[in-house]
Amino acid sequence: MAGLIPNNFIDDLLERTDIVEVIGHRIPLKKKGKDHWACCPFHNEKSPSFSVNPTKQFYYCFGCGASGTALRFLQEYERLSFPEAVEELARQAGVEVPREEQSPAQQERQRKQRTLYDLMGACADYYNHQLFHHQNAQAVQQYVLNRGLSEEVVQRYQIGYAPEGWQNLMNHFANKDDANEQLLATGMTIRNDKGREYDRFRQRLMFPIRDIRGRTIAFGGRVINPDDKPKYLNSPETPIYHKGNELYGLYEARQALRSFDNILIVEGYMDVVALAQFGVKNTVATLGTATSRAHVQRLFKLTPEIVFCFDGDEAGRRAALRALENTLAEIHDGQQARFLFLPEGEDPDTLVRKEGHEVFMKRMRQAQSLPDFLFEHLQSQADVSSLDGKARLASIARGWIDQVPAGVLHQLLLQQLSNLVGLPLEQILSSFEAVKPKLAAEPRPANPEAPPPGDYWQESPFPDDREPGTNNSGGTYAPPKRSGLGVQFGLIHRCLAWLIRHPTLARELDLEQLNHLPEQAGKALLTQVVDLLQQAPRTDLYHAFDYLCQHGLRATLAPIAASDYLWLEEHGGEEINSADRARLELEKLVTALTKRAPDAEYEALKQRIIIDRDPTVTTEEKQRFLSLQRKKKQPANQ
Repeated sequence: MAGLIPNNFIDDLLERTDIVEVIGHRIPLKKKGKDHWACCPFHNEKSPSFSVNPTKQFYYCFGCGASGTALRFLQEYERLSFPEAVEELARQAGVEVPREEQSPAQQERQRKQRTLYDLMGACADYYNHQLFHHQNAQAVQQYVLNRGLSEEVVQRYQIGYAPEGWQNLMNHFANKDDANEQLLATGMTIRNDKGREYDRFRQRLMFPIRDIRGRTIAFGGRVINPDDKPKYLNSPETPIYHKGNELYGLYEARQALRSFDNILIVEGYMDVVALAQFGVKNTVATLGTATSRAHVQRLFKLTPEIVFCFDGDEAGRRAALRALENTLAEIHDGQQARFLFLPEGEDPDTLVRKEGHEVFMKRMRQAQSLPDFLFEHLQSQADVSSLDGKARLASIARGWIDQVPAGVLHQLLLQQLSNLVGLPLEQILSSFEAVKPKLAAEPRPANPEAPPPGDYWQESPFPDDREPGTNNSGGTYAPPKRSGLGVQFGLIHRCLAWLIRHPTLARELDLEQLNHLPEQAGKALLTQVVDLLQQAPRTDLYHAFDYLCQHGLRATLAPIAASDYLWLEEHGGEEINSADRARLELEKLVTALTKRAPDAEYEALKQRIIIDRDPTVTTEEKQRFLSLQRKKKQPANQ
């Protein structure tokens, strides 16, 4: 816990603060006599009654009675806590906020956090500079232009470019003490299992994520080539970044607007930026997570209305239900939530470009209210045309409605339920137990090798520089273990990864030999890919991969194509472009697959004979199984 801020420091800070400058930076002031005047920002009025006195360093509204110092104004106007308001004034004054009764450990932790904030700000400056000045930035500059983003919006959100290369950041901060450890602590670099470090973000459009005070705390990176995966890559949790509490674009929205009639929550960085480009500046995005209660709490401090924006498909509906549940517990009388579902195939970015500002704002105003969305969902869970369906609805509905804090909205929701089921409210409350809401789980992909739902992966694929065929422990080849990627990188998957990167090598493989490999997981996929690549009209990387995707293999191959551990040199961490290296690796892998043959054959026969009791098993196959079984039981040294 941080120490207390000394009172004498607060007094000194207020003495050196010009309240006219603080308030005038946020609302237009006009000097009349000794005071400065404006229409009050805390209530609606047509003629100015809000007075700022520079001599007393005090403000007062003759209309609503709002009054206080510069600290009080920041707390009320920007919805800051007292410590946050002190920090903001101290930042403007260029001084550090001291803390009392801090242990050495607390002081060290605070010092390290300040260092991490400084580093992340420098990373944002570096990426932004690369967007305009890197020698290979033409493609990303064209991408930004094609998305219709102006330089003003790019600079407002400090959008940048992470170039290709494995150690750009480490080279950039080479002269900074402890830079490597700080880059690791902020998640900007990753250390592999051999202790080598490399940049997390490469060849991506970069979106700095800033906290409420404007400090860069994390990044989101979007691919430039649509075939690359994952589409979005986010910073991991760090000492200064907790994704469940932060919202992308909130700082920029508060800088652009003095107050909010409502705030729109979308799902992507580009949606926020594109909407801002078209004048919808009250937009924020969650950071690869569902909308949390912390998000809702934070936004309701800034606005009386939240509008959730989701795709109109099944996944969008599931996300909306999660947002609904987290909103019910936080919504109070005087606050509203709405749900905007977009047409199929559209997202906010594409829709606002197609329809323009006015039509999009009309959609927002017509978005479905929270009560309507809630009861639409409830009636989809029970048949209200039958008596037992109404009874079920009463129990299910209470589980949702009971989350709403006591008040007028809670009472109105219960009254609506009473009208639907045709029972007095008192009887519903006394006769039906609340059933806890059950939200549908994310569906598991039909293909076990497909990536997780959504495009937000928290970790980039982890490099590995062990050679295929290496004898790891005196035994046969053991592929490296991978987790969290949606793909198990076994022998066949490593073959596929090399073929995707070097598709011309497929024509050097003997398809007949591959077809005669024993049956094992992935064999059919490998032979299919080799067969298609041998037929592909063009064998350059992108056209060949697109040809595979045209044959329905995108979901299966995309996570393998996104893997980057194969492309590290044994020494130096440079990217591999040599077909000779790939050819050698493929030879080793095919050899390893051949040596694995007896085990694969044994498991296949065991499945048919013992587990499935397959009646089509021949006498020869049974004898072969017994022979393989005897070999497995023999000691390893025989």
